[in-house]
Amino acid sequence: MSALSAGHLFTDVNQGAVVALVPFLVVERGLSLAAVGSLVLAATLSSSIVQPLFGYYSDNRPLPVLMPLGVALGGVGISLAGVAPSYPLILACVLISGLGVAAFHPESARFANYVSGSRRARGMSFFSVGGNAGFALGPVITTPLVLYFGLPGTLFLALPAVLMGAVLLYEMGRLLSFRPEPSEAKGKNGAEGPDRWWPFARMVGVVTIRSFVYFGLVTFVGAYYVRDLGASPALANGALSVMLFAGAVGTLTMGPLADRVGRKAVLAGSMLVLAPLIFAFTLAGPFSGMAILAFIGAATIGTFGVTVVMGQEYLPARIGVAAGITMGLSIGLGGLGAPLLGALADAYGLPTMMLAVAALPLLGLALTLTLPGRRSATSGPRSAARE
Repeated sequence: MSALSAGHLFTDVNQGAVVALVPFLVVERGLSLAAVGSLVLAATLSSSIVQPLFGYYSDNRPLPVLMPLGVALGGVGISLAGVAPSYPLILACVLISGLGVAAFHPESARFANYVSGSRRARGMSFFSVGGNAGFALGPVITTPLVLYFGLPGTLFLALPAVLMGAVLLYEMGRLLSFRPEPSEAKGKNGAEGPDRWWPFARMVGVVTIRSFVYFGLVTFVGAYYVRDLGASPALANGALSVMLFAGAVGTLTMGPLADRVGRKAVLAGSMLVLAPLIFAFTLAGPFSGMAILAFIGAATIGTFGVTVVMGQEYLPARIGVAAGITMGLSIGLGGLGAPLLGALADAYGLPTMMLAVAALPLLGLALTLTLPGRRSATSGPRSAARE
């Protein structure tokens, strides 16, 4: 699981790197805001929207080599984006990186399910926290490289990705030992009975709403700090970092909690507390707002692993598709909501937009309460090979 989580980290670093490159591409390459916006959209579409296709393929014909190949391709693609001589080539590099990211997630989530044994929410949360940390570290790693070496500094991003790909390739034998035999697959995937598409669709609705909240905050918290709270850009970035890293802590906390009290209860609880927390943030100052953002980040990001497990339990015969949709498609759809929230902020101001974001978890809570619950034991019999 440590190898899988580290692979997730080094894969999602590349997604964070795309955002970090935007101001440098505008200044050094003279790209328009529309052009760099298209790069971000291309990264989102290629890394998120196509994930269910990889999941469908892995369900029908598992291909574990997509894990080391995906992380390596993600890093190589983004590393070449900084030295590509023209906009079409930059766009192609971003698309290649995004496809590598998309290829990694469903297959790695499948093996995270296998490795977790009976404690799937805890295991998937440990897997997910790697991705959360990677996305947060992307700008932290990329910005100093480009500041010191210029855009060619992105070439260094290929090194950790290729090395991580080599580690996953080395660990492939041990990972494959967790894969169930065809006759065992149903039980090992975590649920008895047929796929339940209608509950799964409602759960995807909850994930999409959560993604609207997440991208709305990630995109506009910095601007809110600068424009409405009168804070410096450095403090604004610090507040966003607090939210993202608190989300990683929340992920590690909510997974074990979901194994103890149930996935639905934890997801509903997170939706319940988010609305008052975001409302309180609109009334707070810069530093008290930073403290509130820590709780918001933990509640918003902390359930990422829980919903992946819920999706796999609703679709026990399609765990690759479930992971591709919950980790990719629904989150990508949530990202498409950021322009809508931006239009609302342009028309009525950032505080009004924040109030709209605060109302979204209430809709998510209503949908969550319609989901069938499934309590999971914290322990159970496990084979010696998996101990």
